[in-house]
Amino acid sequence: MNVVVCIKNTDYAASLEVHKIYQALPDSKANSHQMLRIIDESGEDYLYPNSYFMPIEFSAPLQQVLEMS
Repeated sequence: MNVVVCIKNTDYAASLEVHKIYQALPDSKANSHQMLRIIDESGEDYLYPNSYFMPIEFSAPLQQVLEMS
């Protein structure tokens, strides 16, 4: 599971909340354009700039627990 924390929401205040954790979906084409596919406040996935987020790394045991739920 890829999760990120929003650190900036300029131009996307209605879609992203600063300091909130979001799920990032795999999208190699988006990554090549410096974008991330994020499930935002609408519940849908959209592309946002990489610079608006920082990745969150989970320990292996926590990762296993999260994947089971």
